[in-house]
Amino acid sequence: MKITLAQINFIVGDIEGNKEKIIAAAQKAKGSSLVVFSELSLCGVPPYNMLSYNDFIDRCEKAIDEIAEKCDNIPLLIGAPVRNTTGKGKPLFNAAIFLHQGKRQIFKKKNVSYSTYFEPADETNILQLGCMKVAVTIGEDLYNIGNDEFLMTNRIDDFEEKPEIIVNLAADRFDYQRAAKRREILRMTALKHEIPLIFVNQVGGNANLIYDGGSMVFGYNGYIVKSLPFFQEEVSTFDCELFISMKKEDEQVIPEKMELIHDALVLGIRDFFHKQGFKKAILGLSGGLDSALVIALAAKALGAENVLGILMPSQFSSDHSVSDAIASAENLGCPYHIVPIKPAFDTFDEMLKPIFKDMPFDVTEENIQARSRGLIVMAISNKFGNILLNTSNKSEAAVGYGTLYGDLCGSLSVIGDIYKTEAFELCRYINRDKEIIPWHTINKPPSAELRPGQQDTDSLPDYPILDAILYQHIECNKSANELIALGYDEALVNKVVRMVYRNDFKRFQIAPVLAVSPKPFAMREMPIVKK
Repeated sequence: MKITLAQINFIVGDIEGNKEKIIAAAQKAKGSSLVVFSELSLCGVPPYNMLSYNDFIDRCEKAIDEIAEKCDNIPLLIGAPVRNTTGKGKPLFNAAIFLHQGKRQIFKKKNVSYSTYFEPADETNILQLGCMKVAVTIGEDLYNIGNDEFLMTNRIDDFEEKPEIIVNLAADRFDYQRAAKRREILRMTALKHEIPLIFVNQVGGNANLIYDGGSMVFGYNGYIVKSLPFFQEEVSTFDCELFISMKKEDEQVIPEKMELIHDALVLGIRDFFHKQGFKKAILGLSGGLDSALVIALAAKALGAENVLGILMPSQFSSDHSVSDAIASAENLGCPYHIVPIKPAFDTFDEMLKPIFKDMPFDVTEENIQARSRGLIVMAISNKFGNILLNTSNKSEAAVGYGTLYGDLCGSLSVIGDIYKTEAFELCRYINRDKEIIPWHTINKPPSAELRPGQQDTDSLPDYPILDAILYQHIECNKSANELIALGYDEALVNKVVRMVYRNDFKRFQIAPVLAVSPKPFAMREMPIVKK
């Protein structure tokens, strides 16, 4: 018996396009006993409130009929939303649909605790595939949605008859820790139940969410007998005789953290553009680390010729900022323009004199510079159609070190889920073979250059200290008191935590952030008004 894993990059809402991808993969897998696709493969994931429209579900149903007709002799297991016709509960089921020779069998997801539209199912899902009983599970049906989502549930123990194979249709989003955890929980599942396990994951970027693929097949002994690559589409067939292999035939190699983050961000940028028909990007190129990192990632994703850097020096900009920014663009082969902002700043200063009178220079004037830059890059974006990339990092976003409608402008926040210290690491990873990001940019003290002699440490703790506190508070859910008990300075902890909570209103307004950490802000869901 041969089974095919179809690790495909689907587009949310593109039911016609996704249907054609499913048919093409099925035709490629002719002769397989089963072709397995990922969770909600037909409609793309996450569909969010598109599920509320009847015509969306109607089009899914029509596409399923067309797939069944064109692939009648190929056994398929497809993820799709299915109407709940019981008259009870939520309107839909998150389902896996088996299609073969006029037969149609629907298997429903059990763990949908946080869904607005999907009703959880109680029945066990057994597919009779020839003489084999296949347990069909979807996403978190293999996980515990409790304190640790990677702990096993007893879902497989619920079956009256022990299945011979477990199949899991997944849309398991990427974070840099997840691949290793996922592999171990799936391995533990196969070992505990002594049942081979097939895991097929979504791949691709959909707005802020990135899916890394990494589909796997485990044998009885928990060894991986087949693995698919990370961040790439692949349709691959294996022979079930490998289930009894007593050696590691194809152990999955998980890249190091910075390689994972780099490849995820490149995929996230590429799919954000390609899936929406965008071709060209623009960003403000300051000569600092963050913008140098973003232009390097964007050039990798879109091609250097499609990424435009705009240098916008002010009267406070250092000479090396301009030269470093030019070097960033030229090292990559990206086009760039220099547009000084002093004329705009002077005009605003003159316009506001009747109101500001002789009040001293403060953050107001700093923000006028940032907003002048935002106006310039947005004007060029509007005129030529380049999509603006935001260059703020997670450390800045956490403490509100950014100007709304200024340096927080953008359609996509590329590095908003990596801390400043991680941005330094990622730059060094990109420069591992040769200098792409100027070393002077990496090694110089960070500065917004909005007033004479300014450095980030004028307003913030040193980034290694700040990021350590932020990581413990955001990723590890440590309260201020717990952080102080860990030995961090009390006054500093209270200051940082207050800054985090005070700036939820800013984070609520910024561009979608490519999620690469276990706890991105988009999934933190804090109230904006609070005390």
